Amino acid sequence: MRAPELNKKLVLAVIDSLKPELLDRAIDSGRAPALKALVERGVYIRDCVSSFPSVTPVASSSIATGLGPDRHHIPSMNWYHRGEERYVEYGSSFSATRVFGIQRSLYDTVYNMNLAHLSRDERTIYEIVEDAGLRAACTTYLIYRGRHRHPPDEAGPYTRIAKAAQFRHAVWGPTELFYADLFASHETPCRSTLGMPGQRDRHAGCVGEYMVENDLFDFMLLSLPDNDTHSHRYGPYAQASSIIEADRAIERTMNAAGGIDEFLEGHAVIVMSDHSQVPIERGINLAAELDHRSVLQPDGEPDEAEIAVCPSARSAMVYVLDPERADLAAALAHDLCEVEGVDLVARMNGDEAVVKSARGGELRFAPGGELADLRGGRWGVEGSLDVLTLSASDGRVWSRTYPDALSRLWSALACPRSGDVLVSAAPAYEFIDWGGTDHVGGGSHGSLHRADSLGVMVMCGTGPGSASERVQWTIKDAVPAIVEHFGIS
Repeated sequence: MRAPELNKKLVLAVIDSLKPELLDRAIDSGRAPALKALVERGVYIRDCVSSFPSVTPVASSSIATGLGPDRHHIPSMNWYHRGEERYVEYGSSFSATRVFGIQRSLYDTVYNMNLAHLSRDERTIYEIVEDAGLRAACTTYLIYRGRHRHPPDEAGPYTRIAKAAQFRHAVWGPTELFYADLFASHETPCRSTLGMPGQRDRHAGCVGEYMVENDLFDFMLLSLPDNDTHSHRYGPYAQASSIIEADRAIERTMNAAGGIDEFLEGHAVIVMSDHSQVPIERGINLAAELDHRSVLQPDGEPDEAEIAVCPSARSAMVYVLDPERADLAAALAHDLCEVEGVDLVARMNGDEAVVKSARGGELRFAPGGELADLRGGRWGVEGSLDVLTLSASDGRVWSRTYPDALSRLWSALACPRSGDVLVSAAPAYEFIDWGGTDHVGGGSHGSLHRADSLGVMVMCGTGPGSASERVQWTIKDAVPAIVEHFGIS
């Protein structure tokens, strides 16, 4: 690794759902000049592996902590809170938000995700940076927890609407926090219309420009989420137009220093996606498929149901509500493998994980065995390797179809808030959310499959000399790269 350039500030730009081949197209067509400059001058990784589930709350938590769900404790987009005996919904769709209550869902997303659900035992990158005496900043990003208290913005044009929606409480974030017009550590001309899609990337670019002009950060996470919304609606192969907006936000931030050359003299940049997307052709109503069981409804009573069903795009979880019925998980796994569009079903059985494929077969694995994965983790594996299309040779184990499969599955299953059974959809399928919404005709993500699990990472002015310095990169590698860049621990 190159010696860290401590004189340089660092910007981490996260472009939601950025698909590697679509970034290549945007660059080749001349539509993304800022990203082209960073790719040409930096190290370009085209197969950076997401979390599992590869949904935004989980992936954002991994990017912001450098950890998997077993340690950051954010399990999915929709999950069942055993302690509070209720569903948690982070905004799968507006319809799903309405089903669970708009205020409840927004409160979970804006407040509870960071201040109650995200593990307090682990530090975010903002906390790590600021504990070292550096200044951290963040634009609208799901994970923002830091050391500084921020009351709701009282000066913005949407204050009355925000208060009506119960955004009345302070949050803890980095020194500089700009979150969807709700929280702003400085008065700026930047507006996102309360985080509406189509406005968020422009808001981030405006904030980035302001932050550079006023020298207000050492580390800044620049969140660019509009590519995800566009891809959900029009499909991942329509990203060429939404990548333009992300590129403009990055370019605007760099131009605030006088242009790309001048900016890179004083700043390093990491650009990455949290996951990718695949086209969706069919929806799966998982609650209906399991209606031979008593499924907890959003307004139901937990003591009157057997299971809670949590669809989250191309992943899902099922919780057994009666702690005396742990045996039910095996029966549910069998039932789920019979559902059209289900690809993989995983659960814990004692100290080992069990994965079944809809194609047939069963694989059991646990940490600490004789086989090493591409990132150095060691595993004991028994059963059919074909379940995860695993290859094993010379003491190594890997899967091209399901990248970093063993580690990602184990981390998801070991998350204390995960369901008893985890489900991954086959390509082209998505689980319909509790609001009845799917993205058929558009795009989605969430599965273990490479199609929506591989994104990009571009490191310019920091990081490795080449992509080959790691056999397999993941989104968890952003935090160690930032820590090394600043020479902190």
